[in-house]
Amino acid sequence: MSRLAGGVVLVTAREAALDPDDPGSPEGENAGMTATAFLSVSLDPPLVLVSLRTGSRMDDLLDEQPLWAVSVLSESQRHIAGRFAMKGRLSDRLLFEDIPYTRGEATDAPLVGGALAALECRTEQRVEAGDHTLVIGRVLHARVPDAEGGPLLYFKGRYRHLD
Repeated sequence: MSRLAGGVVLVTAREAALDPDDPGSPEGENAGMTATAFLSVSLDPPLVLVSLRTGSRMDDLLDEQPLWAVSVLSESQRHIAGRFAMKGRLSDRLLFEDIPYTRGEATDAPLVGGALAALECRTEQRVEAGDHTLVIGRVLHARVPDAEGGPLLYFKGRYRHLD
């Protein structure tokens, strides 16, 4: 499968506050992960699919939080993809610290500035598939900013761009 080129996206969600009724409780936190197994499922209704490693932080979060977003990364955003793909990484709070983003209107999830496209989604279905969970989401809002450059690709174990 390393011979199949795939686009690179950042899947994000906003983790809810531990106790929303307690003003002293820590606020919710942004969470994000790099994914290369992302695709369009249907145009009517608009559905997309992302494959998450079962038991990963994002899998657990999207099991509880039905609202999430996807930023389609550009070739100039390789550093973002690498940062959110690291094993044993820092907290998500630190990973988002110097990345420009806005909050999605429908999901409150981070949408990365400079991405080629941004989708806000609500989980419609979760399918267990081997060691992964396939999360199918309905697209609630989509936008195509005026981003420059081509897409970031993943091929043969490395990030690449179109020549």
